Amino acid sequence: MEISVAGTGYVGLVTAVCLAERGNNVTCLDIDEEKISLMQNGVSPIFEPGLEVLMKKNKESITYTTDFQKAYSNAQIIIIGVGTPEKKDGSANLKYVYEVARQIAQTVEKDCIVIVKSTVPVGTNDKVEQIIKENKNHNVTIEVASNPEFLSQGTAVKDTLNATRIVLGVESKSAERLLKEMYSEFNIPFVVTDRRSAEMIKYAANDFLALKISYINEMANLCEIVGANIEDVATGMGMDPRIGDRFLSAGIGYGGSCFPKDTKALHWLASFNDYELKTVKAAIEVNENQKIRLIKKSRKYYDSFSGLNIAVLGLTFKPGTDDLRDAPSLVNIPLLLEDGAHVKAWDPVGADNFRKLFPNEINYCESIEDTLLDADMCFIFTEWEEIKNFPLYKYKELMKNPLILDGRNCYSLTEVEKNGLVYESIGRRKVNT
Repeated sequence: MEISVAGTGYVGLVTAVCLAERGNNVTCLDIDEEKISLMQNGVSPIFEPGLEVLMKKNKESITYTTDFQKAYSNAQIIIIGVGTPEKKDGSANLKYVYEVARQIAQTVEKDCIVIVKSTVPVGTNDKVEQIIKENKNHNVTIEVASNPEFLSQGTAVKDTLNATRIVLGVESKSAERLLKEMYSEFNIPFVVTDRRSAEMIKYAANDFLALKISYINEMANLCEIVGANIEDVATGMGMDPRIGDRFLSAGIGYGGSCFPKDTKALHWLASFNDYELKTVKAAIEVNENQKIRLIKKSRKYYDSFSGLNIAVLGLTFKPGTDDLRDAPSLVNIPLLLEDGAHVKAWDPVGADNFRKLFPNEINYCESIEDTLLDADMCFIFTEWEEIKNFPLYKYKELMKNPLILDGRNCYSLTEVEKNGLVYESIGRRKVNT
């Protein structure tokens, strides 16, 4: 099929490349000429495992352009995959979605279906349909459908090609047939519903996972108070098939492009309609407080960070991505700097993005060893495998004071104790304090 995708971020580019992998001809549209140039040369503008390999493999089936008329005029299906960033009030900014809708209406020359894959509030597809009807330049039929994504950064390609379900929000049988044809080579079960229900499925799923993370973090904090071990608690909970073991790892909160934005957007939507989602509101509050859990723990050891050498391991919100959006590092490092700390940081892929925000304030290191050298304290914000596999004895060898504040529970308490480290984690007993 001839498919065009508006937006080449995580959603748009991954979707486009995976559709090409399954035998479709895909045109990728973006207004950023630099990004388009990179992609035309087989280079992915985002760090996502496996994506660049598929871009090169399917280069004959993928076109990259900044010309929206070229992209939209004769496409059978047009996918809107642009960003919906958070506004100051927590609502989703839909101006990019609506802008694309207007461009589509003005350029489409044949009947087609427009798919909204961007995460949008309930009712947005109706608004997109209205914009298209009001701005059409040709006598064509343009249907609008909702097809939310459920990919995770770091595993986005796998999540797309091997999804648990494909949700189709359609208002006609013809739209359903064409969308099923587009996905015919994926061999994934469909959930077919109306557009508004499809929009709500996306928010309900993401916010439930955010609730699960916030819940286990609340339990972890209580475990510290009463002397229980959150890892054993999570294991016992996760063996119950009604609960499941995913998203039960205690830590310093969720981040990224989805959970923070989507919880706030759904909370805003409910408030706008004079309804309060108490559980979602609580998840947001818990997550914000959890991000500074390690700073609070560190106050037992130092009243001030002034003049201290602080090592930071991990800058991204999770391993497997270079995305910093709502990462705990963005909250904690400014607090350390404001208090006069000398900060050294290491991250295998996120340092370049972090440097754009803090170009001179911190020292970026090429190795974990360099980061730890002569440090008074070490904060772990991301559970990269390189950190989890780092020999514990080296902390004592390299650091001035082997004090580790681990926000991701990377190490065995038994091994930490064997190596004589002062170690604080989340929801587990303290070691050598």
